[in-house]
Amino acid sequence: MAHGFGVGLLSLTLALLALSCSQALRIHSKTKTKSAVFLSPVFELEPGSVVNRIYYNIEFPRGHIALKSFHAEVVDEAGNPIPLHETYLHHWVVARYFYRKDAATTKDDGSIRNNYLSGRNSGICQKDVLGQYFGLGSETRRTSTYVPDPFGIELGNAAEIPKGYEEMWVLNVHAIDTRGAEDKLGCTECQCHLYNVSKDEYGRPLSPDYIGGLYCCYDHTHCRVREGFEGAKRSLYLRYTVEWIDWSDHIVPVKIYIFDVTDTPVALNDSNVDSYEHSCKVEYEVRETCKATGLTSHGCVDTKRTKLRLPTGGYVVYGVAHQHTGGIGSALYGEDGRVICSSFPIYGKGEEAGNEAGYIVGMSTCYPKPGSVKILDGETLVFESNYSNTKTHTGIMGLFYILVADKLPNAKLPLFSQV
Repeated sequence: MAHGFGVGLLSLTLALLALSCSQALRIHSKTKTKSAVFLSPVFELEPGSVVNRIYYNIEFPRGHIALKSFHAEVVDEAGNPIPLHETYLHHWVVARYFYRKDAATTKDDGSIRNNYLSGRNSGICQKDVLGQYFGLGSETRRTSTYVPDPFGIELGNAAEIPKGYEEMWVLNVHAIDTRGAEDKLGCTECQCHLYNVSKDEYGRPLSPDYIGGLYCCYDHTHCRVREGFEGAKRSLYLRYTVEWIDWSDHIVPVKIYIFDVTDTPVALNDSNVDSYEHSCKVEYEVRETCKATGLTSHGCVDTKRTKLRLPTGGYVVYGVAHQHTGGIGSALYGEDGRVICSSFPIYGKGEEAGNEAGYIVGMSTCYPKPGSVKILDGETLVFESNYSNTKTHTGIMGLFYILVADKLPNAKLPLFSQV
């Protein structure tokens, strides 16, 4: 079957949207979950300032459980949601790790690392890169993270926790205060000249070709604000809500995979699918190479793609992409060109939190009918990320999250119905 990757933006969007809708499901027998709301440690922001903090041993449900969802947003001390045009949530990620029981509790990153074992997801990037369980950015308020029934992300299984260690969780919050910014989009895209940065946070000189991205908007940097603008320093939090259920034999465990469109895997052993060297760079840039004419910019698309393989196949039960401003959608294809999942950004149209004009405030998700979307063992996947190239975008991302089950639930369980 032909891939048809060269289609224009309009036909691509319509085709993938139709496929995405055809796979959409309504869960009409949702398991009753437990839930809890937590706050991150406080962080302070003033106009132009940046926080990129890592918080170890955060509050999190304990015990042998099935994680069902993780929702997060930035709020003030009164619990009011903060809109993106004031504080841009570049990203938050939450990851699992194991910590030695006999080690002293400390906030020092170096000491923690000496007593730390990774509890990362199932892959596929190198080392701990993109090893989180959940993670979103500006789209956090309107993107579903719910794991459909009867599936769940298994946590707290004593048999999987290394002896002498306990399971803990770490949270990374990266937020930028854009009140009074000379160039709000430039600040959110971490354009280096706006931060007056020529070295990374470790003092290493940046390449002259690097004009924007994470290396220019690290913790304690400052984006340029309009002369004379004054705004109060304020205390903020990441408020996160966790849903879970107690583990039982009726729950089908899923694996978490995160793909990066910048990854260029190299096979180390052609006979073994696990023997790949990955090089996920997390971010990239799109240069302005197209001028929109009149009212249309349908032909102004930068398409970046890569080919990837999972260690083992399985049944896809959830999928979603992550993109930044300028993104126009992503898709994951099977080896035969079939669409495994397509995900499109939702742009805001107003001022209120969750609907901020010009920002991606949500991403569409895929909930295939169980058994309808299967990735075969050793199958080569094609991941495609599309951005508008009517202007230059720096520090952008093209990620894709999928949840994969090794087996299907009992067919007698009436948990799903097709829309």
